[in-house]
Amino acid sequence: MKSKRNRIISVILMLCLVFGLAGCKGQKTSDAENVTPTPEKEQQAEPTPENKDPGQPVTKRSKRSIIDEMLAAYGAFGDISKNRVNTLLTELKEIDAADEERWERIVKLWQSIDETPVNFDCLPDGLPDTDELCLVALGFQLDSDGGMLTELKERLKVLYKCANQYPNALIVCTGGGTALNNPEATEAGKMAEWLIAKGIAPERIIVEDKSLTTAQNAINTLALLHEKHPQVKQLAIISSDYHIPTGVLVFEAESMLHSESEEARVKVVSNAAWKAPAGTLSRMFQAGALIEISGNIETAFDIYYENYDIHELPPLDGR
Repeated sequence: MKSKRNRIISVILMLCLVFGLAGCKGQKTSDAENVTPTPEKEQQAEPTPENKDPGQPVTKRSKRSIIDEMLAAYGAFGDISKNRVNTLLTELKEIDAADEERWERIVKLWQSIDETPVNFDCLPDGLPDTDELCLVALGFQLDSDGGMLTELKERLKVLYKCANQYPNALIVCTGGGTALNNPEATEAGKMAEWLIAKGIAPERIIVEDKSLTTAQNAINTLALLHEKHPQVKQLAIISSDYHIPTGVLVFEAESMLHSESEEARVKVVSNAAWKAPAGTLSRMFQAGALIEISGNIETAFDIYYENYDIHELPPLDGR
């Protein structure tokens, strides 16, 4: 893991130099998820790139490098990085105006995502009670033998209430194999079994059992809905309260990036959550999820491994 750690440290040091910050350090705490790097003071002026030989031709960077820097910058420094993020969006626009428009919308959503209203225990009234609505339950790591831990069971209780509240909505259970000693068990499979035992009709349930990350939850779920259930136009995310903003951000970003048009895309319209006694997801984790959605799986997993204790999970397959 040292090489992965060194790569992440190198990225953060590079960003510190780019931003001209007086100090830059990530705080490690006993809470493995509370790891957002925090600059010691706000930058006073927009960072400028290193001076280059005016006689040298300017080489345009790739979209990949621009997007990675933009997401890493906001993940590490938040609002302090706004000037740099805007500069990178302008650079992206020169290469691909349509892609720049999509990423600008995603960044604006990201900047306000912590203000997402969270509904506890059930969904609000007024959503369509048809199969145009799909309830998406996000999984949680299984125990080593394949059993569901308390957090996943509590999420399922919320999902069960929502399923009865909107009896004509479809249901997606999403989450792959995370049991160390039981390769046959999947989060989605266990969730579906629990729902069916509680009387939920099997034909309502869609099982997505390949995902290992929130980003993959979004990628795989939206692909399944597009292929097999094109009538679905609205999503309600079901998870723990601390996970809702990240879930909404990632599903909306995946939909924005890969839908043919704004009118055609599936939208996240609501959520319902279990109020967890603890748990956080940092902005840097969200950066990793967006980088994964953008297609850079290796860098995304470097961020996950550096910031979160997921070392025992199976390796991620390529998208």
